Amino acid sequence: MEYDAMSPTQKAAVALVSFGPEVSALVLKGMNENDLEKLTIAIANLRDVPPEIEEKVIEECQQIFMARQYISQGGIDFASQILEKAVGSNKAREIMHRLESSFKSRGFSLLKDIDPKQLSGFFQNEHPQTIALVMTQLSSQQAASVLSELTPELQAEVALRIATMEKISPEILKEIEGTLETHFGSAGTRDLSVSGGAKAIAEILNLIDTTAEKNILQSLEAEDAELAAEIKNMMFVFDDLILLDDRSIQRVLKEVETKDLSIALKATSDEVKNKIFSNVSERVAIMIREEMEFMGPTRLSDVEAAQGRIVETVRRLEEEGQVIISGRGGKEEIIV
Repeated sequence: MEYDAMSPTQKAAVALVSFGPEVSALVLKGMNENDLEKLTIAIANLRDVPPEIEEKVIEECQQIFMARQYISQGGIDFASQILEKAVGSNKAREIMHRLESSFKSRGFSLLKDIDPKQLSGFFQNEHPQTIALVMTQLSSQQAASVLSELTPELQAEVALRIATMEKISPEILKEIEGTLETHFGSAGTRDLSVSGGAKAIAEILNLIDTTAEKNILQSLEAEDAELAAEIKNMMFVFDDLILLDDRSIQRVLKEVETKDLSIALKATSDEVKNKIFSNVSERVAIMIREEMEFMGPTRLSDVEAAQGRIVETVRRLEEEGQVIISGRGGKEEIIV
């Protein structure tokens, strides 16, 4: 068993076994059926856990509990500052990202299996602010799919409201949850507020189709040029690969399938191609070029899909702090 390869559920299982039966029973009592079943199976499948793994899991639990305490005392920014001093910037960023993603109200979890077309149909008669709020509760991928189904006018309006959204009170969330539960089913609730912001809409636009992305950014520029510029700086597109240093490019390429890379390079600048080929062996470069010639004409949608998968890999490595992007307009280096 390797710590880095463990899933969150496996870590939770190790933690509960370490805490003992009495504490574990109290924790399990407050969980929903689905999570309870997953965790019970994980505990049942646990074999001998090395002491160093158990120690790391307990240490991670302590850091998360500490982060939650700091958040309750002074908010997310305060917690980030204190954690950076305690565990370093990379670890603090990882903990805060994990916690922020859990802030989304559980009452909206029923939406994760709803078809985007069905959701967009439900939104037709809703106020853009309501749509924007619900979108912040979806995964970036699902929100991008829903946004693609809306009319161009509504796309731009909703994108602007997500980008400028402040914290939302639990009372408003509960009111909207009630409407969603009536329409789509029932779900639990959780008294936590959420927010949108430029980062939230940038993550969605990274995943949406190119036409809708351009339409939304153009409308945002007309409405608020400064905000549009901020969003663009937070977005990462395929051609931004030239902004990665060589070590980072090599790290990304380890995660990317050669077929995806060959398709993605069919419609990109020579600068990007040169960046890629200068960071692979001569044998791999020849293989990619041969595959590009062999596949012949390729649909643009397939190229964009392959580029999207590579961009998702970069964004994942961004969250893990494993690659570095520079020169995107900020005064400081951006870790991605």
